[in-house]
Amino acid sequence: MRFLRAPPAGTASGCGFSGNRASPAWVLPGGRVDPWLAGNRTTVPVTEATHSLSPAIASGQFSSAKESLRGWGNSAYSFRMVQTVPEPGALGDIFTEREAYLKAYRLMLLARLLDDKFASLYRAGKIHGGVFLGRGQEALSVAVGLALRKGDVFAPLIRDQAGRLAFGESVLDAVRTYLGSALGPMRGRDGNVHRGRPREGLLTMISHLGAMISVVNGVLLARRFKGVTDTVGAACIGDGATSTGAFHEALNQAAVEKLPLVLIVADNQYAYSTPNSRQFVCRSLADKAAGYGVTAHAVDGTDLAACLQVLGAASAHARTGHGPQLVVAQLLRLCGHGEHDDAGYVASKLKSSPLGRDCLKLAEEVLLGKEWADAAKIAAWRCEAVQQIDEAVATVQREPTPDPFAENWVACASTHLVELHDEPQPGPVDI
Repeated sequence: MRFLRAPPAGTASGCGFSGNRASPAWVLPGGRVDPWLAGNRTTVPVTEATHSLSPAIASGQFSSAKESLRGWGNSAYSFRMVQTVPEPGALGDIFTEREAYLKAYRLMLLARLLDDKFASLYRAGKIHGGVFLGRGQEALSVAVGLALRKGDVFAPLIRDQAGRLAFGESVLDAVRTYLGSALGPMRGRDGNVHRGRPREGLLTMISHLGAMISVVNGVLLARRFKGVTDTVGAACIGDGATSTGAFHEALNQAAVEKLPLVLIVADNQYAYSTPNSRQFVCRSLADKAAGYGVTAHAVDGTDLAACLQVLGAASAHARTGHGPQLVVAQLLRLCGHGEHDDAGYVASKLKSSPLGRDCLKLAEEVLLGKEWADAAKIAAWRCEAVQQIDEAVATVQREPTPDPFAENWVACASTHLVELHDEPQPGPVDI
């Protein structure tokens, strides 16, 4: 077993790497060093499993690193340094911190306003089926989309409108699917979040919890067989999916095959209405990584800068041959499971906790505090986004809906696999 010794106090400048000097996991947000660990030059055992103490302390699980280490005692949990500052190119092109943050914020804002429009259309009876919002999860979602490149694979979940937009989905595609346009990516055959463009790497979501992980694995394996390199696959799940067999089988397969998979868990404290206390008893879902031999990253899902850093680093690690990366974000969805759900089961204590902070408002405060934008600029961005969404809705409302009598529908996309596909099929008059 290797060991990592804490550097002298004052040499670290935040969680992750500062230049070539590693900052230990016990450096708290804002660069504050835990006095107990720094003062004692504590040695922490290192294994291939990882877990960052800082998020646990910041979220209030532990008051200090001393308490958190005492909580783990002599258990099997040990820690390894994980770089959390993105390597060059990890976020795509050569963005400065300011440029990356501004781009992410504007995508978050567009996603929030688009979700709000869908909720309004649903209440007006214009949308059939469910509407699922990403309110409170945009920072994590947009960071996933921005950490990927053209040619990567992305399997979003129901609250990933921000990530979809960051990965390249158009507002028009989203609106066309929700309103059932025949010109949309699903041609009106499926609705709401069940949309995608697989040939462009955006996979169509399967509702069953955890099911998309194995789909991403399959795409990555197929690319390996074809000799395709420098690619990453990202799959988004919620805390509820970690309780399924699909999660176990797919993550285990990815670990055995050492696939470049980034598995993002949005731990929003509830699987629909089932609280975490009725789902698992481990301190953090990141602890599960050790059982599969994969690297874990923990992040505050309300902090846009932290999400950009951690997702950028996880993507870079997967891309450079370090195997699957498990990213667990702590946050709270600021809405019901869907627009049909009033979320009355969510504890008021959680709503008033740091987990209940609105990531969009926090990001806006950062922009104003660092003078990267002023209130007038933010208001202009909002007006621009509203106009873009309204124009898309107006366009789609004039488009045709699918005609079942004109559809040559088959269950398989590959028609040569359909039995009797060459035989004449009855037309509308013969039915």
